[in-house]
Amino acid sequence: MKKNLIFSGGIFHPFDDTSKTLSTIINNFGYESEITVDIEEGIRNIDKYDLITFNALRWRMLNHEKYIPYLDEWQFSLSNISRKLLDDYIRKGGKMLAFHTSVICFDDWDGWSRLIGGKWNWDESYHPPAEIVEVSPLKNHSLHKNVKNFKLKDEVYHNLQIEKDSHPFLSAKSNTTNEDHIIGWTHQYQKGRTVYNALGHDSDSFKNPDMINIIENSILWLSGDKIC
Repeated sequence: MKKNLIFSGGIFHPFDDTSKTLSTIINNFGYESEITVDIEEGIRNIDKYDLITFNALRWRMLNHEKYIPYLDEWQFSLSNISRKLLDDYIRKGGKMLAFHTSVICFDDWDGWSRLIGGKWNWDESYHPPAEIVEVSPLKNHSLHKNVKNFKLKDEVYHNLQIEKDSHPFLSAKSNTTNEDHIIGWTHQYQKGRTVYNALGHDSDSFKNPDMINIIENSILWLSGDKIC
């Protein structure tokens, strides 16, 4: 059976719960998933895995004093060795599925945006509180198959900075701002592939049937398989 490694952990989100939910969902599509909160160790062993999944919030946490109580446990800067290993893994044909706060990770490494296809820009990106939002698959991308417009409770990330060669496949409209924003894209980095999806604040979001369809389509696209 193919193996998947889920990188988990961080503040203000139920990562233990959501990573277990993700593991169950992804395992139903032919993978055996493991979960780790040790980013460095996970990356050292990355070549053992056919797929990696990021469901974490790990960055330097220098943006606001509210993070001070959490610095000792969760402040993080990815080592240069791990940066190279992760870059090599994707560049040589690795597959990465990334959700929600993963776009905020590794804020002192520009190369992360090159791998994941975009980033959180602290000067422009933000989100209203979680609310019932309408999510729309973009019809010009193959990931829209079997997915219709749907509603769920989640956060809509606003103004993410997307790489020019990323291909958006999902948007969502916030009732708070009455604005549509791109919240999902696919990205190819040399021989590697990534799908980023900004949804997934909690397990209820992941358990939404349309969200499960998107995850299945994402895994098929990452593998180069036809989405039926």
